[in-house]
Amino acid sequence: MKFTPTAILPVIATLLSAAGCSSTAASLDPAKYDRMSCAELNSALGDTATDISRTAISHGKVANTRVPSWLLGGERVKTVVANRDTARIEKLQQQQQAIVAARKQRCPSSQ
Repeated sequence: MKFTPTAILPVIATLLSAAGCSSTAASLDPAKYDRMSCAELNSALGDTATDISRTAISHGKVANTRVPSWLLGGERVKTVVANRDTARIEKLQQQQQAIVAARKQRCPSSQ
């Protein structure tokens, strides 16, 4: 298989777009969950679960991307993007745990 610069453009575009998207994690502020209603907490929990799934899918796609050996720095970019996704997943899981704790404390129907 012969690689041409135009054949590798989609790979580069995917890696760069994933790098940009993976750095937009929301900040973790447990105090804001104390002011939310049960319905808002449920919605936030669903949104967080969706973000975790979306990030995990992105992480898998990046991790399974085959970067040609002639593309200098390609593996390094792939590793950086995968590490950012891992860090974002960990942050989202912490956020999810804070939401679950607030739900247990405030919403009797969630137990």
